[in-house]
Amino acid sequence: MYVVEDKGGAIALMLAALLFLGTWPAVLTLLERRGRLPQHTYLDYSITNLLAAILIALTFGQIGDSKPNMPNFFTQLSQDNWSSILFAMVGGIVLSLGNLATQYAWAFVGLSVTEVITSSITVVIGTTMNYFLDDRINKAEILFPGVGCFLIAVCLGSAVHSSNSADNKEKLGGSSTNYKDMSGVYGDNKNGINEPKKDLENNLDSGSNHVLTSKTEKAKAGTAEFLIELENRRSIKVIGSNIFLGLGIVFFAGICFSLFSPAFNLATNDQWHTLKKGVPHLVVYTAFFYFSVSCFILAIALNLIFLYKPILGLPRSSLKAYVNDWNGRQWALLAGLLCGFGNGFQFMGGQAAGYAAADAVQALPLVSTFWGVVLFGEYRRSSKKTYILLVSMLSMFIVAVAVLMASSGHRKA
Repeated sequence: MYVVEDKGGAIALMLAALLFLGTWPAVLTLLERRGRLPQHTYLDYSITNLLAAILIALTFGQIGDSKPNMPNFFTQLSQDNWSSILFAMVGGIVLSLGNLATQYAWAFVGLSVTEVITSSITVVIGTTMNYFLDDRINKAEILFPGVGCFLIAVCLGSAVHSSNSADNKEKLGGSSTNYKDMSGVYGDNKNGINEPKKDLENNLDSGSNHVLTSKTEKAKAGTAEFLIELENRRSIKVIGSNIFLGLGIVFFAGICFSLFSPAFNLATNDQWHTLKKGVPHLVVYTAFFYFSVSCFILAIALNLIFLYKPILGLPRSSLKAYVNDWNGRQWALLAGLLCGFGNGFQFMGGQAAGYAAADAVQALPLVSTFWGVVLFGEYRRSSKKTYILLVSMLSMFIVAVAVLMASSGHRKA
């Protein structure tokens, strides 16, 4: 199997993981904003997410000769290592729950803020756990100041969201468009999130496109008209919803994310000595395979349920409607590949340099914010205060990534 031998290679993998893991949320957000049901999107995403793990296992996991202490992927499938497999599968389950939750949180709280909060929880809890599980191979005098930098960036990110929300409220308040009468979307009307919408199966059977065509593309980004038309077009109606609902989803996702990396760490390094004597540790490729299988099974099961029993006021769908829904499918499939390879590269880098340092990829809001500005027009026509806070947040994220990566050590054989 292929083994990352040097610190430079590990850092290169972590940088690639940072790019991939910061990009796939933007792709799924784009589909939701275009009106595609999140149930349909996540089912597509889950397929290629598993495919990425299989491709990594069959390539990197099979390169070179199998060794007694580092067997190839196929060799290890028949070994008695179920305790480590269970740790890997637990990691996949909590990651699947976290990813599923964030798909709804992006709509309620926004892409940038959701990623900032979940990443901060992951760094504070998950990185601390990995530091001790890794027998402190990372440099604490560098690692924990990096965590502090990340928390500062989190505070700045929250300030960006607060300032931008105030900007949007001012835009809507001064708009000549009567946005308060938009079919219960705005204000405190419960229909905005609770009233089930029309069943989509008949529309899809007749070949009609439920990803609505609107004049959002014609409205200038950042204007009140743009915000209003976007709310009409998107699949999850959020304005007027309870703010604690969105934040609750975000914090739940953050806790899930903080646990998956330590679980994977335990699966590959057996710090709790659960394997029988003489049984080699799970190699990163085998662990990632089982990790992704459990992630896939849970995601498929939950989203099949959500097709027929949707949550948060989404319309009821069906398996037949999902199969016939090709609008944006290629983007959902791409998102699954990006997430799958991103997680795989993170774990490969973590195995060599330490999972605490690999958690530097949790600075992915740096990438997500970039895509939010480019793709979605976030912060367009915002106040000077918002721009200053945005630049400060991005600068601190860059510092946080550099410091956490500088803390990486090298795992002893």
